[in-house]
Amino acid sequence: MSSGGLRERLISEGIAELSQRGLQNFSVRRIAARCGVSCAAPYKHFPDKKSYISAIVDYINAIWEQRQRTAAARMTTTRDKIVEVCREYIKFLVDHPQLRVIIMQSAGDTSTDMGALRGRLSRPTQELILKYCAETDMPDNVRERKTFVVRSLIYGAAVMIGSGELAYTSENLDMVTKAINREFDLP
Repeated sequence: MSSGGLRERLISEGIAELSQRGLQNFSVRRIAARCGVSCAAPYKHFPDKKSYISAIVDYINAIWEQRQRTAAARMTTTRDKIVEVCREYIKFLVDHPQLRVIIMQSAGDTSTDMGALRGRLSRPTQELILKYCAETDMPDNVRERKTFVVRSLIYGAAVMIGSGELAYTSENLDMVTKAINREFDLP
């Protein structure tokens, strides 16, 4: 197995480890065993456990950043971009249940650094909301409320669809999209 191939396998197995056991019980030794390599092999790719987990989160971020760029490029107005990126984020979270588990782990299970790394996933949506609010002269308190409501709709829909409580259909995605869009009509 090439060095790049092993690194990719370590990241893939790291994702499985994080989604199954969380950050508190993340074991490099267990991952190495699943990859059929020595306990020292992962440290040839990642200097320490924290760097390893950071690489996993960076990998997740890279996948999402590409999807959100593609989603935003389909639209012309800032508001339409917000709604499209939100819809795509719901699909991303539902399509990747292992990643969703990592992204949605409670703050008690992670360090501030990991929270900041995971927070990068939400940055594109937050930046679009900031841009839209500036374009429409919305006050900061309104922007904060809209950001909260939109993020709640994204995560709530992803959890409900992921758990089977809400069917993963275009109709239900449209319903959530309309709720997100409607939020920007409210004062």
